[in-house]
Amino acid sequence: MTGHRVAFLIFDGFEPLDLVGPHSVFSHVPDYTSRIVASHAGAIRGAGGIPVHADTSLADLEPYDVDTLVVVGGPGVRGACADPVLVNWIADTARHAPRIASVCTGVFLLAAAGLVDGHRVTTHWRQAEELARAHPDAIVDADPIFIRHGRLWTSAGVTAGMDLALALVEHDHGHEIAHRVARDLVLFLRRPGSQSQFSVPLWSARPAPYTLRPAVDAVHADPGARHTIDELARRCGLSPRHFQRRFTADLGIPPAGYVERVRVEAARRALVESDEPIDTVARRCGFGSAETLRRTFHRHLGVPPSDYRDRFRTTDGTDHSRDRRATDPTSDIGTGPLDLEHP
Repeated sequence: MTGHRVAFLIFDGFEPLDLVGPHSVFSHVPDYTSRIVASHAGAIRGAGGIPVHADTSLADLEPYDVDTLVVVGGPGVRGACADPVLVNWIADTARHAPRIASVCTGVFLLAAAGLVDGHRVTTHWRQAEELARAHPDAIVDADPIFIRHGRLWTSAGVTAGMDLALALVEHDHGHEIAHRVARDLVLFLRRPGSQSQFSVPLWSARPAPYTLRPAVDAVHADPGARHTIDELARRCGLSPRHFQRRFTADLGIPPAGYVERVRVEAARRALVESDEPIDTVARRCGFGSAETLRRTFHRHLGVPPSDYRDRFRTTDGTDHSRDRRATDPTSDIGTGPLDLEHP
C-alpha cells in the first residue's frame, strides 16, 4: 500500500454510516489508501443486518502499518469493548500510529484501550453522559461536531464522521482540496452549529427539591412571563438572596440561566411546531425581540432561529429553495467543527 494509510476498525454490530461516510471522503483524495479491519477477514454484520467485507484481520495488519486509525461506533460497541484482543490491538496500534480517530460511540473503544484519559473528547450527544460517568478522567464535551486534542480526534454521532474526515483532509492537504471534496459530496466543509441543535432536550436539569418546586413549575408553565428573582423567591417563601444561593446549589445553575434555557427549549418547540413569525415566537417565549432570541439561540445552539426552523420543522411541501441557497453546503461559512486544540 502507498500514500497515507488509513485503517477503519469495525466489529459485529457497527454502524455502517460510521464507516461508509468517512471512507467515501478519503476515497476522493488519491493520497489515501484505506483498509477495513476486523477481528477476522470476511463478512462483518453491521447494525440493521448490512454485511460489510473486512479485507484485513487484526492478525494480518501490523500496528506500525497504520498512519490514521479510525474506530467506528454502533450498537455493538459494548460487546467490542469486552473483546481483549480487539482492545489490545487498538492500544498497540495507538502506540505507533501518528493519528487516532473515532466516529460516534467508537470513542468507547478508545477509552477501553486507555487512550482518552486527560483528553478532551466528544461522542454522540445521547451517550456523552455515559462516557463521562464511565471514564471520569476524560474531558467529555457533548457539543462540538468533532474535537481534535493532540493526535486524538473524536467526532459526534454518525454523519459527523464525514465532518471529521473532511477536517483530516484539510489538515493533511489544505483548504482547497478539502473544499473540492465537500463540493463533490454536497457537504458543508464546516457544518453550521454544534450538536446542541440536534439534541432533544438541549439539557437536563436536576430534579427540583420540594422547596424550589413552585418556582420551577412557574417557569415551565409560562416561560414568557417576567420571572424576576424577587417573584420566584416569593413563590418559594424565601428571601431573594437565600433563594438564589439555594437554587444554584440544588439545581446546578443560577435562576436566570435556568429561565433562559427553559425559554430556549420553548422557542425550539415553537419554531418547529408552528408557523408563527420569529418575532412572535420571541415575545411569547420571553425574549422580547427577535434580535434577542437570535443572539441567545446562537449562543446556545450555534445557529440562528430561522436556520433551525428550516432544518427541523416538519416537511409540508413548502418551497424552501431560497433558504437552501442561503445555506449553500459548498460554502465554508459557519461555526461548524471546532479545533479545540487551537481555539
